[in-house]
Amino acid sequence: MIVDVLVRMLRMDGYNPLSASGGKQCLRLLEKDRPDLILLDIMMEPMDGWETLRQIKENPATRDIPVAMLTAKQLTPDEVSKYGSLIEDYIMKPTTHRQLNEAITYILSRRDGILNDILKAEQSGVDREIVEEYAELAHNVDVLKGLLNTLTGFYDIHNAQKRGPIGQNIARAVQQLAMVARFQEERLHQIRSQIHSA
Repeated sequence: MIVDVLVRMLRMDGYNPLSASGGKQCLRLLEKDRPDLILLDIMMEPMDGWETLRQIKENPATRDIPVAMLTAKQLTPDEVSKYGSLIEDYIMKPTTHRQLNEAITYILSRRDGILNDILKAEQSGVDREIVEEYAELAHNVDVLKGLLNTLTGFYDIHNAQKRGPIGQNIARAVQQLAMVARFQEERLHQIRSQIHSA
């Protein structure tokens, strides 16, 4: 029922959605179709969304397709560490038509913006390794900042340490992720300077 509602929402926005009822069916569908974006639930059986994501990203034919998790499952710091670089966004269900449309538009425009920056850098003669690092960081920094906002909203990080060892562990994990995001953002600014001066 939820899939049917989402398909109707997407059609109203002019998209041509394909639907699958589980991870295995999704992977079979990707053998013949290459969508612009995959919206993937986590709580599926027998193959959950994280395993489906892993298989999509390990396959050279599908790894460049952007994947956004669209789920009712609360995100954990461990999942951000494991999968944050593989996804585009984490959209909580229930979602409104407007929220879904805005998320999709943002994901696709971010991808197009990065591709445009890559093209300009290559045309300016910037070293290929620098261009690849830029592309990875431009994506990862933006996604990680969004995931950190999601985690902060879920766990009320400012009060998490008052909730005993589990709360302290979550707060510590989020702080470590925030440090990673800051480090990557600093490196991204350095590379942007190199690209713009080329």
